[in-house]
Amino acid sequence: MTREFVSFIVAGGIAAGVNWGSNILLRLVMPLEASVLVAYLIGMTTAYTLSRLFVFAESGRQLHDEYIRFAIVNVIAAAQVWLVTIALAKWFLPLIGWIWYPELVAHAAGVASPILTSYLGHKYFTFSKKDAKPSAESPE
Repeated sequence: MTREFVSFIVAGGIAAGVNWGSNILLRLVMPLEASVLVAYLIGMTTAYTLSRLFVFAESGRQLHDEYIRFAIVNVIAAAQVWLVTIALAKWFLPLIGWIWYPELVAHAAGVASPILTSYLGHKYFTFSKKDAKPSAESPE
């Protein structure tokens, strides 16, 4: 494992903790389906900040361009998190008779599910080096 991947896992772990903790608080005021999405946005912003500061080298892109790319990768990951969480909480855990905090367990598994796909998306899309513009004086 590279230092970058380990740093990504640590940053992601912190962001996942923020996501999961936010969901616990949000569940006090909204249903699971909504709280998972709102908590994901809070976690995503935490992940972006930590990834930009501590994981990936500068891409040469403007902050808003990078954040949009980060959001695109995370829309895919959010769908994965939501589907895994809801499938576990509403279908699989009840099917096997799981009664110990099924929604929290399902959400923890959902949050952990996109580790590899997100790393690859951010490495090769979000934080990839911005292509240098060709020089106007390049020889023909």
